[in-house]
Amino acid sequence: QAQLVESGGGLVQAGGSLRLSCAASGSISSIDAARWYRQAPGKQRELVAVITRSSSTNYADSVKGRFTISRNNAKNTVYLQMNSLKPEDTAVYYCYADIIMLGGSLVTSWGQGTQVTVSS
Repeated sequence: QAQLVESGGGLVQAGGSLRLSCAASGSISSIDAARWYRQAPGKQRELVAVITRSSSTNYADSVKGRFTISRNNAKNTVYLQMNSLKPEDTAVYYCYADIIMLGGSLVTSWGQGTQVTVSS
């Protein structure tokens, strides 16, 4: 089994920064592609950022230039650096990753989510 555990959420004032972490654990070999999603109250879950195995990245237009997704393969961890935060960034942030298991199989997993609240 593979598990993803997010951390780093919290309350921050507009203009501030937070860094989210998503750590994979279990009988895993490595993380393949990984994504950060977010879901605000009453809204659909939306894709925020993607990072491939080769570290190519892509972002939602709403966060381009402010958010940066990165990875540390040695730690099986993916990060989301969020700068210049706005109240509209308030949401629960979820990590979703394709994980290669020790036996070679590929599984997908969601983290439990971490709350980010940006005050105006």
